[in-house]
Amino acid sequence: MEKKIEILLRLLKIEFAVAWIIIIGLIAGYETGILEEGVLVGNARAEYIAQLTGVLLAICLIPMSLRIFNLSLTKYIKNLDIENALKSYRRWSEVRIILLLVVAVFNISLYYWTMDTTGLLCGGMAALATMLCVPGRKRMLSELDLLKTEEEEEL
Repeated sequence: MEKKIEILLRLLKIEFAVAWIIIIGLIAGYETGILEEGVLVGNARAEYIAQLTGVLLAICLIPMSLRIFNLSLTKYIKNLDIENALKSYRRWSEVRIILLLVVAVFNISLYYWTMDTTGLLCGGMAALATMLCVPGRKRMLSELDLLKTEEEEEL
């Protein structure tokens, strides 16, 4: 079981790093001119619709991504056996990171498409929210109620 926990933790850290690589790569792509900036500048209707979509994504998905993980953890994952709990924990961690990544990528792209800071603010909030999802051994064991079991085994 210890090996499975280590593998899961390593995979979650890799997925977290990939999410940040995507965000940084997107910014680098726009800043270096590889991706086109200002696509929506001058089209007021398209700018408005895109910004409204970005804000609504941020308002809905950021809290939902953080809350849905907590609800699944308390109502579902803790009632499973260890092996299934680890699989479910990984799945819900991936869902949480993907939801935040969608918001960040869309809104950062929106910033460069419209050159309006609304997208930058919403994308920054999503990127900052990913910091609440940093995988760690102690955190994972605590959330799965395995920390008590591990301490008991040491005694």
